[in-house]
Amino acid sequence: MNFFSYWYSDSMVLKMSQAKEVSPEEMPNLYRLVNRLAYNANLPMPRLYLINTPAPNAFATGRNAEHAAVAVTTGILEVLNYDELAGVLGHELTHIKNHDILIGSVAATFAAAISLLANAAQWGAIMGGRNEEEKHDGLLGLLVAVFIAPLAASIIQMAISRSREYAADKGGGEICENPLALANALEKIDLYARRMTMPQASPATEHMYIINPFTGKNFSFSSLFSTHPATEERIARLREQAKAAGLLDG
Repeated sequence: MNFFSYWYSDSMVLKMSQAKEVSPEEMPNLYRLVNRLAYNANLPMPRLYLINTPAPNAFATGRNAEHAAVAVTTGILEVLNYDELAGVLGHELTHIKNHDILIGSVAATFAAAISLLANAAQWGAIMGGRNEEEKHDGLLGLLVAVFIAPLAASIIQMAISRSREYAADKGGGEICENPLALANALEKIDLYARRMTMPQASPATEHMYIINPFTGKNFSFSSLFSTHPATEERIARLREQAKAAGLLDG
């Protein structure tokens, strides 16, 4: 299942997100910008998709650079200026360059294996034992299945997702040659994400977006295990990157 998901991830995710492919004739300015950034990143030109929603966001998908796609929302084209949009697109191109789809698939494989073991333990607990010792072991198996194993699987995926976001931010700042523009873009997108929902997103795809599209939902236990690092920390790192490059005083 994970192999199938990796091989056809681009078409599945784009369909789930209700993204429509756009041609150079339809959006010439966006194509020129992405083409310039892809050249800076030494990547082939990806396919471009548009998601019709006012919520600003973007993601990249595809099993490798030759089969990559970048999707942006109509909202992000309206909210961000040229330099900020370049920063976001640089971030997404870095995901492609760093093979993050493959890394995510490997993480999903480990998580699936853990879940499989948890399900086996859960069925063992449901079937029950014939003596007190077996019943005690069954109870332990149920606790592992219900709490520990899913938690471990989530931690593995979330930790990898966060680390890849930091790396994509750094690479995006380098590709667009202006880390501050990406920092400003993240601040704007995060602000909108806290005020509006994005119906096209789902829990299965939230880790792919540059900002978690469910940031604005009410607090829940699952929010403790976010797929994205804190936006404030991401902005701070980009400002440090800009300072190191001589683009920011002090």
